[in-house]
Amino acid sequence: MKNNICIWLLLILFGFSIQAQENNPKNVLFIIVDDLRPVLPTYGANQVVAPNITAFADNAVQFNNAFVNIPTCGASRASILTGIRPTRNYFKKFTTSISNDMPGAVTFPGLLKDHGYTTVSNGKISHNRNDMAHTWSEIWRPKGKYNNQDYVDPKTSKTLEKEGLPGVYPFERLDVADVAYKDGKIANKAVKDLKKLKKSGKPFLLAVGFLKPHLPFNAPSKYWDYYDEKDIQLPINNTFPENGPKSAGNWYEMVKYKGIPKNVKGDGRNAASFTLDTDFAKQLIHGYYACVSYTDAQIGKVLRTLDELGLSDDTIVVFTSDHGFSLMEHNRWSKHNLFNVENRVPLMIRVPSLTQKGQSQSYVELIDLYPTIAELVGLETPERVEGTSLVQNLKDPSLISKSIGYSRIWNGDMVVSPNYLYAEWRGEEGGSVYDNMLYDLKADSLEMNNIADLPKYRKLVDSLSQQIKFKTVQ
Repeated sequence: MKNNICIWLLLILFGFSIQAQENNPKNVLFIIVDDLRPVLPTYGANQVVAPNITAFADNAVQFNNAFVNIPTCGASRASILTGIRPTRNYFKKFTTSISNDMPGAVTFPGLLKDHGYTTVSNGKISHNRNDMAHTWSEIWRPKGKYNNQDYVDPKTSKTLEKEGLPGVYPFERLDVADVAYKDGKIANKAVKDLKKLKKSGKPFLLAVGFLKPHLPFNAPSKYWDYYDEKDIQLPINNTFPENGPKSAGNWYEMVKYKGIPKNVKGDGRNAASFTLDTDFAKQLIHGYYACVSYTDAQIGKVLRTLDELGLSDDTIVVFTSDHGFSLMEHNRWSKHNLFNVENRVPLMIRVPSLTQKGQSQSYVELIDLYPTIAELVGLETPERVEGTSLVQNLKDPSLISKSIGYSRIWNGDMVVSPNYLYAEWRGEEGGSVYDNMLYDLKADSLEMNNIADLPKYRKLVDSLSQQIKFKTVQ
């Protein structure tokens, strides 16, 4: 009898122990990289050197069809942090501030802070440093002139002071230490943060925002040395489609830099009217790849510290980007538009005791991150949040929970599925369509043949247009 009672008590205590373990708050490490398209070995880009992200993917769920909800920095980050879709009325520009557009929103950092988390914003999380400052326990960014331009060469700095961006090239290659550029400083600060947060014993959200590979493509020389420029190839779809919509043709950012054809400034909406010298284009791609490798090294430093401190087993890690970037696809060097390459991003999530290596083909929108993080730490998602939790996809990567994504920018809206990408531009909400594009992604994965005006696709165009109009994304 006594033995039975003892066994019963042990079972109860064991059950309580398991329950307590399950109810323990999980820490969250949220890593977001600026302008990173899925140009990574684990996404098939074998020419790119990124060993740390590759190693991370080995123990994470990798989402192969993750899309932003707007391909511009500030608005995308506002959408991610709130879980709310951008519209024509809010979350519109690269300078977007949640505090201005939607001050009453409950961001996921704010939700975690309200429930006892220490929340640290390190680097570029929101576009504006002090956006929704009350939701963070600490906000830090590296100091430096020229906003995020981050040039080291003194000659370039003098040119910036005198002439501004039109006087400097969109890349820099110097034999300097990683910490010479801001991302190296951000990584070092994240290491210090992790040590401090471990000592506190409180659950934490550490958000780390790296600046590269955002323009300018500046990285220490050793990362440029990973690549031979002779081996760098221009994309096959390096010309703007003859029947492509003019609304999809602007370069926006690249025109600010030295070395860009003069006529771009006068005709920035017509990507078919100009092109870059091939050697210069390869230099730009080379610089982008070097920045990816540089950022990968900084991410590796943060993840190794997480392991060394014994925090990995109790920390959810999310890795993603705010949008993609065209590297001469469709003769474009920018984001701010509705082609796949500017809206598709890498997304990997690792949850201790839940996820193993796996790749999900389910379609994901970055507004889904909010409810995912909330569910993983045991918190209720606010009603205003529009995303869908990915927890079931983390448990079973083979699950296809959604097969469509939605994005928008300026006057344009887009839906994308495994079969089609459709985008349209309207002068006003509910007004007439003045420009559109439809690509059959099975037959035309490079998006070079706009079939929107062909009679045989009229019903499909009408259907997708209605889906956009009423935002019936499923």
